Amino acid sequence: MADPVRHSFDYTIAIPASFVSDIPHMREKTFRIGMIGRAAAMFRVNEIAIYPDLSNKDQKAETGLIQTILCYMETPQYLRRRLFRIIPELQYAGTLPPLRTPHHPVANRTSDLKLGGFREGVVVSASREGTLIDVGVEKPTLLPDTKLKVDSRVTVRISALGGALKVALADRRDIKTYWGYKVTVSDVPFCQFVKTGRFDLVIATSRRGRQVKDVMADLASRFRTCKRVLTAFGAPSQGLHEIAAREHRTLDDIADFVANMIPNQATETVRTEEAVYASLSILNMLANGA
Repeated sequence: MADPVRHSFDYTIAIPASFVSDIPHMREKTFRIGMIGRAAAMFRVNEIAIYPDLSNKDQKAETGLIQTILCYMETPQYLRRRLFRIIPELQYAGTLPPLRTPHHPVANRTSDLKLGGFREGVVVSASREGTLIDVGVEKPTLLPDTKLKVDSRVTVRISALGGALKVALADRRDIKTYWGYKVTVSDVPFCQFVKTGRFDLVIATSRRGRQVKDVMADLASRFRTCKRVLTAFGAPSQGLHEIAAREHRTLDDIADFVANMIPNQATETVRTEEAVYASLSILNMLANGA
């Protein structure tokens, strides 16, 4: 299978900090959060933003849990031991589904690498000679004449094979294939986050929105010209309309489209992770080729 090409636009999804707050057991919380990470990778999302919608008492713990698990999932397996400690938030990490994206290779030998290919690495040590970087093969490789912070994660390009493996620092934005997502935490409420995010296409998902079939043509047209896209999702206890109303705003004030992505739903509620899969599947089809 050919490597998946990244979207021509930067794609962000926004989820509430409360989306697993109603689940008592850590195993189930981990599973639900894992579904979000898997969906983001499947549909080539570049950023998962967590916005605050809880009281200050619960906000930090729930946000930290979601952020930790999503970051752990996105980190290639060969780097996790160096970058993550044994902590309670990851006690059920073994139940998380693998992403199997291009930046999560299963190859673990130098002979498997390709000249010009990219690889995620972590800084093992730094000295006057340069920086030793672990890229998940038999031994770390030296990045000469560069001193980086130990335990920092980097993206590198394979610049030489044969006698000795050599790498050069790379910018993820220059990689044409999909290269994972980043996780960010907003410190401002939802509407303010949307307004300050400089998105040129904002899609709010809501049961009270227009049926997606009625806005498909307009959405497809917008995908072809936009550079930064946001799709936002509500919480288990309240939708985006209610969340916006708490800020004395309406969704129409901040969103280009308020769409019902699951028309005629038979269940009383749709869980956040269910809405993410349903919505991104449809939007992926509309954005295909954009």
